[in-house]
Amino acid sequence: MNMMQKATTAVEVVEEFRRGDLYDLCDAADAAIVDGGGFGWVDPPPRDVMERYWRGVLAVPERTLFVGRLDGVIAGSAQLVRPTRNNEAQHFAAGLTTAFVAPWARGHGLARMLTLAVEGRARQEGFKVLNLDVRDTQKAAIALYESLGYKRWGSHPRYAMAHGRVFAGFYYYKDLDETAPRDGGEER
Repeated sequence: MNMMQKATTAVEVVEEFRRGDLYDLCDAADAAIVDGGGFGWVDPPPRDVMERYWRGVLAVPERTLFVGRLDGVIAGSAQLVRPTRNNEAQHFAAGLTTAFVAPWARGHGLARMLTLAVEGRARQEGFKVLNLDVRDTQKAAIALYESLGYKRWGSHPRYAMAHGRVFAGFYYYKDLDETAPRDGGEER
């Protein structure tokens, strides 16, 4: 009898990188960028640039880095971004950014888990709204966000450019005062 073992998934907040984490995160990000799901990059940057980026994320007080693990290996991430202290008018709204799952780890629910973890932390910290934006080609991400109750409020016809091609983008928000999702949303 051939039994398939189910992969283990987990989402956690990273406050400092453990041995191997930065390497795994850079590898997962590189794979997502090559697959077209980059978070601003069109092509993977040199490894030292990518490593500095992730170290920098941990140094910014307004950012919280969430990672998704598949069988213990970092396979994706998302960030909760709080408004800067001088932005009193938008103190109630946070952002979800840099959300991706490496192509080799898709299909295990990590994108949903990461999104719900960011939402859970935002609610816990008292935010009322969570904002995000996404390129129109990222169909799976769009479907996920819409299934989780994000409302599209606008589009930008010249949102991004990659390899000489212009892409549209969509802007979403979610009212966090509405009932929290039944399947979680808290950090795992």
